[in-house]
Amino acid sequence: MIAPTHAMVLAAGLGTRMRPLTDDMPKPLLPLNGRSLLHHAMDRLHDAGVHNIVVNAHWHADKVAEAAAQYGGTPAPMVLREAVLLETGGGVKAALPHLGVSEARGGGSPFVVVNGDAFWLDGPSGALRRMAAAFDPAEMDALLLLIRTAQVDGEAGRGDFLMDPLGRARRPREREMAPYMFGGVQILHPRLFADTPEGPFSLNLIYDRAIANGRLYGLVHDGAWFHLSTPRDLERAETLLRAGILPALF
Repeated sequence: MIAPTHAMVLAAGLGTRMRPLTDDMPKPLLPLNGRSLLHHAMDRLHDAGVHNIVVNAHWHADKVAEAAAQYGGTPAPMVLREAVLLETGGGVKAALPHLGVSEARGGGSPFVVVNGDAFWLDGPSGALRRMAAAFDPAEMDALLLLIRTAQVDGEAGRGDFLMDPLGRARRPREREMAPYMFGGVQILHPRLFADTPEGPFSLNLIYDRAIANGRLYGLVHDGAWFHLSTPRDLERAETLLRAGILPALF
C-alpha cells in the first residue's frame, strides 16, 4: 500500500446544471449542512491524512481562491487558476508538478482527485483510507469510488460502470445497464498521463485507456453519498441531513 500524500480538488467547472445558484458562485462553494462543498471535500482529505491539496479554479476563480485561503491548514491549499477551462483531465495534468509528480511519464506516487461537488459520509471506515489500502500500483492505474445506482437518490441514468469479481471496472455496452455510478473520488497513478494531449481533455480519456489495459478498478462505497446535480438535489440533501435521514445503504 502506498498512502497518497497529495490530492487535487476539481473546482473549475461552470456548474451549468446547478443554475441559477451558480450564476455568481462556483458550484463547489455552494453550502450544504452549514459548510461549502469545497470545505467538506478538504475535511475528508485531512481526515484521511492527505494535507497537500491543490485546487483548480476558473469560474469565479477569486471566490475559490478566497475560500481555499479561509480553509487554512499546513500547508495551505494551492490554487491554480485556469485562464482557459482545461476540463478534468487537462486540469489534473496541469497540476501534476504540484502533486508530487516529476513528469507526466510516470514519475511519482499515486494521488487523490476529488470532484469539487462530491459529498459523501464515511461508513465503518473512511472511504479514502479504504481506497488507499486497496490501491495496488502493480495492478492498477486508477481506482474509482463507485456508488450503487440503487442507492442513488436522483437520476442515475444507465449507470457508469460494471465490475468483474476482481474489481476491474468497465463501461456498459449498448443497451446494458450498469449497477454502479462514479462517486467523484479516485486515486490515479501519474503514468496515466503519459502521452496525453496538451490543453483541455476529459479524464474519460485515461479511464478508457486504463480499461483497455485491464487497469481501471472500482471500490464500492459503504457509506452515504449524495447526488448533487441540480438545485433540487441540493435542497433535498439539505433536508435529509437536517432530519438525520441518510440514503439507503445496501
